[in-house]
Formats: sequence, structure tokens, C-alpha cells
Amino acid sequence: MSELSGTSDDRFQPLIDIVEQQLASGYDLGASFAVAVDGELVCDVWGGWVDEARSIPWQADTITNVWSTTKTMTALSALLLIDRGALDPDEKVATYWPEFAANGKDGIEVRHLLSHTSGVSAWAQPVTPDDVLDDDRATAMLATQEPWWEPGTASGYHALNQGHLVGEVIRRIDGRGLKRFFAEEIADPLGADFTIGSPPENHDRIADVVPPPPLPIPEDLDPESVMIKTFTGPAPEANIAHTPEWRAATIGAANGHGNARSVARIQAAVSNRGSSNGVELLSSSTVDRIFEVQASGVDLVLGLPVKFGLGYGLADESDPLGIDWGRVCFWGGWGGSIVINDLDNRVTMTYMMNRMQAGLVGNETSAALIKALPEVLA
Repeated sequence: MSELSGTSDDRFQPLIDIVEQQLASGYDLGASFAVAVDGELVCDVWGGWVDEARSIPWQADTITNVWSTTKTMTALSALLLIDRGALDPDEKVATYWPEFAANGKDGIEVRHLLSHTSGVSAWAQPVTPDDVLDDDRATAMLATQEPWWEPGTASGYHALNQGHLVGEVIRRIDGRGLKRFFAEEIADPLGADFTIGSPPENHDRIADVVPPPPLPIPEDLDPESVMIKTFTGPAPEANIAHTPEWRAATIGAANGHGNARSVARIQAAVSNRGSSNGVELLSSSTVDRIFEVQASGVDLVLGLPVKFGLGYGLADESDPLGIDWGRVCFWGGWGGSIVINDLDNRVTMTYMMNRMQAGLVGNETSAALIKALPEVLA
């Protein structure tokens, strides 16, 4: 097997074995895995390779683009403002961002953005990846378009634009953009090596993602369906993550850079009822708000049953990833990365990798880890 470097509590060896086996088989190229208990890291391991030529080993400080795992960082940023009383999730978005009221969006509430129920799941055509990389242009475009379904009635995964929507609300309230707000209020106080985007000084330690097979989108779908409009509004290739333009942008739904350690250190603030690494970010009552169900049913974009709370997916018996136990909130990234926050056991589990697989959330490795976690915790 491919032996991992790092340290771990023996209790979590069955999970480490899964990651080692996936690296040894070649399914994973390079990966990191971490577990935090009671807000402290107890497992922090990594292994494999940064590059497909297998010439550069994955190191302790290797980071990668984690795609939609970034959404959990954007959600935490919003929750911080909710905790401080500066943001009301039940308030209209237009209260903070007046231009957003255009074209029938005056009734959309902040909670709809956080739970993928706003009806604005992507950019209306015409739109290009270059538009998305320009934060001002991207948010202005979202402000002028109309929703694609009645807000609040169903979820439709905001695959690429959720960070622009929530981030603009944060900027209107605080004055700082999402990238700076997250760095100064969350990552820096926690000592976490995670950034939204990536500054040039970090580029030499990024493990470029290996693009996945095409998304399994049915060919007979109506081009006017929410699914098709979302996945084509726009539809950048995964290798856009290798470009300096992507790394310089603020894509709060998709361009976060970190590793399992940094994700676990930050998200442990959720599983540990508000604090991580000795730093209190949120009150316990604000953490509870995550579990207020906003939508439950087949998502209009993913085509799968999902239960959304405030900023996170919630454990449910119909969850296709098998996250069906306890008081758990989670999300993951395109190609396979995953973060699980188990509040009953005060445990956060994270897995980040560079070889992407088919599907938007989860892969074979994360599925095996999810299946094994309850057994380990028991």
C-alpha cells in the first residue's frame, strides 16, 4: 500500500487505510486526510503525488483547488455575520444589495442564497468564464437577471455563483470582499492554510487538479431546463483552475485552495459548537441555525434528493452519499473532496485530493470514508 505521512490517533486507522488503498490502487493520485475532535486535530495525514508524472511527492504543505468545498467557507463567513447580528438570514437580499431586487427578485431572502433556493442558480446567457472571473461584472449580471423558478419552493444547486451572491451581501454589509473577510476573520485567527483564490506566493505548492470525465448530464434534457441552464451558465473546464486568472479571482463557490488539515481546522468550529483550535468563532445558537431545513427533495440541478440547511447539506435517509446518521452537516467538491461535520460526536472529517472523478460531489474514496466513519465513531 501507499503509506501516508503525518500523525494520527489509532482510532482512525481504518479511515487512513481507505485513503492508502485508494492511493496504492491509482484511483487517487495525491490526497490529504484529516480528523478533528472537540475542535483539535487528531489525524493529519497526506500522501501520493502532486503531478501525473509522479515526480513530486505530496508534502505537508501541499494545497489544491477544492472546488465546492469552498462553499462551506463562504457559508461560515455568512454565519459569522449572522452571529454578530449584522446579517439576518430571513431578511430580503435587496435590503443589503438594493440592485438585486430587479426582475422579480425583490422577495428573495438571504437564506435562499445559502440554501440554493433563490431561483438564481447560474448566470443567464450570454455569459463567459471571463465574466465570472470579474467579480464586479459577475455580480452586476446576477443582479439584473430574473429567477428561473419561484424562490423558496425548491433547491437548484448554485454550482458556480453561490459565492458571488453571498459574497456580495457580505461586502455590502462589511465593506470587505469575501476573500479578505474570510482571511481576516476566519482563516488567520484559526491559523488555517486556506484561501479563497490563491496568492502568487502559494502557487509553487499547488497540486494542479487532474480533470475528470464529463459530467453525466442526460442528453435528452430540455435546453431550457434549470439543470442545463445552470451547467452552461457558464461551463468552464476543470483546467481553468491552473490559470493565474482563476487563482486571482474571488469564486466563493469553487476556487478555495487548501488541504484536509486546513479545511478540518476551520470546519471544526461547526462540529465543536462554535470553536476550533482554541478560537471561538460562533455561538452555539448560531451553529444550530445551520440545521433549520430550507429545502428537502430532488434538486433541480443535481437531479438527486438533497436536504439543505443554512449553508450546508444535512444528513437525511435519502441522501445519495449515504450521510444518513445523526446531527451532521456536510458538503464537498467537484471530483470528490468532502467535509463532514458530526455534531453529536464533535468530529470533523475531511478529504482533499487532486485527481478528480466523475460527479459533482463525492467519489469512491469519499463514499468509502463516509460509510466507515459511523462504524469508527461507534
